[in-house]
Amino acid sequence: MIQSPLLGEALTTMSRNARTFWLAARFLPGQVREDVVLLYLVCRTLDDLVDYADPAAPRRLAEVAAWAEGGQARGREERILEHLRERHPGFPLDAVVDFCAGQEQDFGLVDLRTEAELDLYAYRVAGTVGRMMAAVLGTLGPEADLAARALGIALQRTNVLRDVEEDAARGRSYLPRESLELAGGDRVLQMRIEIAIANHWYDAGLAGIPMLREGGRVVRGAARMYRAILFEVERGLPGPEPRG
Repeated sequence: MIQSPLLGEALTTMSRNARTFWLAARFLPGQVREDVVLLYLVCRTLDDLVDYADPAAPRRLAEVAAWAEGGQARGREERILEHLRERHPGFPLDAVVDFCAGQEQDFGLVDLRTEAELDLYAYRVAGTVGRMMAAVLGTLGPEADLAARALGIALQRTNVLRDVEEDAARGRSYLPRESLELAGGDRVLQMRIEIAIANHWYDAGLAGIPMLREGGRVVRGAARMYRAILFEVERGLPGPEPRG
């Protein structure tokens, strides 16, 4: 069983660090909401270990991935995931492994070459979370897993476009050189290309919402709020006003 102090920490963590998702999550049924915020706590904790260059990050990521592959639970995050796995038998353990692999990519400098590399990275750090979230909410068919993956990729691509300057200051470049070459070296055109690709992933992800047993309206609302960030990025570019 998950103790109430841990739930309290999870609720506080989400409300402080993920306002968009917290606003949406509040409308989920009680037990589902608890599972969602616990999943967020796991993902946020591991992500913060990497972002703040915690010396324990490589070990913890390896331990969590090992647990997902059949090993022992060595920390709080594995115990939370065990709880979620017990409550939701379809919980995708391979997504846990992939999430840890994505976090490992951020240990050093990042310089992506192709759109495929960006899609893989976005899947690992966010599409995996979408898949785990879908398992917690419940699904009506296998297509929901693919849609959840797509929506996670869309959200992460939005993060990339929003945080270009911040990432550059940290030695990370997530915009692929492939799209810059396609744009003929024009950075603004590259951004517009990347925005169009992100919108493609949003469309694919939103199409799967009817396949969720719980929380469809909540997921749609959160996705729309996040997509608004993408529109703001586009509005900030020089040139013609964006449509929509």
